[in-house]
Amino acid sequence: MKIALVHEFLNQLGGAERVLQNLLEIWPDATLHLLIYDKQKTLGIFEAYKKRLSFLDRLPFAHSHHRWLLPLMPWAVEQFKFEEFDAVISDSSSFAKGVETGGRLHICYCHTPTRFLWTEPQDYLASQPYPGFVKAIAGFILPFIRRWDYKAASHPHFFIANSVNVQNRIRKYYNRDSVVIQPPVDTELFHPHGEKENYFFVASRLEPYKKIELVVRAFNDLGLPLKVAGSGTTSVRLRAIARSNIEFLGRVSDEELRQRYSEALAFIFPAEEDAGIMPLEAQACGTPVIAYRAGGALETVREGVTGEFFDRQTPEALKTVLKDFDPKKYNPQVIRQHALQFDKKIFQQKIKSFVEEKFKKYARG
Repeated sequence: MKIALVHEFLNQLGGAERVLQNLLEIWPDATLHLLIYDKQKTLGIFEAYKKRLSFLDRLPFAHSHHRWLLPLMPWAVEQFKFEEFDAVISDSSSFAKGVETGGRLHICYCHTPTRFLWTEPQDYLASQPYPGFVKAIAGFILPFIRRWDYKAASHPHFFIANSVNVQNRIRKYYNRDSVVIQPPVDTELFHPHGEKENYFFVASRLEPYKKIELVVRAFNDLGLPLKVAGSGTTSVRLRAIARSNIEFLGRVSDEELRQRYSEALAFIFPAEEDAGIMPLEAQACGTPVIAYRAGGALETVREGVTGEFFDRQTPEALKTVLKDFDPKKYNPQVIRQHALQFDKKIFQQKIKSFVEEKFKKYARG
């Protein structure tokens, strides 16, 4: 079976890229179809794989300001051709599901219905650090792209959701059914490594919607030690407001990430994520998670067993949990055992079986 993989933007390393790496482990000979590809920002991890890039990748500002090309993205994704492939798997947070496969089997692994179109788009735009003229243009074109997105969601023959949370939203926004296969965790890489130390840890892209500022402000008030890993558009602002008890690590390797997860008293997870791999990576390292009570964290964190929740995305709500938090309450072996059910080998087996089963049925007509 000759597989085509479709992924929107390969210009960062996050949860969606972890999923893509797993898909490539299953089908290493697959051809990647990408709107934009940045070797440097992805540390060359995907360099060895076959790739086809859209015309957007050659345009000015494509790598530095790819979101400015938003009006062209629906058209760009529709230009890919799949005549020589047997099946297409789109790994989609926005546009990839809109490919036109010419009748080939199309399975979409959906990370989320397009967030900036369906989750309060005006609030999303307001929170982004874009120039005013970009926000004005985007506000005008979003209704048109939203109509395209709804139609694009009819293209896949089957949807896989990364969580029950996303499954419900696929049904709500796209009126499509899906099966749930939760995202993978490399529990061989992420395992307890070193002794506990006296600090808390947060790791994320430093973007407004990740809500890292509320963590910084909470730790500013409490004076507890915090280490922050990651980079992004809010990095300068966060460093400016942080007090001396907070250390910024910048982008870290997976090996350092494992060390920080393992040493931390708890991993802080303040965003409302669709699924969220990082809380599971932390748990695989035997570390409890303190998460905002929403989204995918509700499916991966067991309250009182592998972590705790706070109920509002405010510094005050997080501080309330931190004041009562007792790390001695948690058993690292129990926490890791919980994470093992999300191991990447289980994910790969489920995805491979699903694709092969649907292909056999589809090929028979």
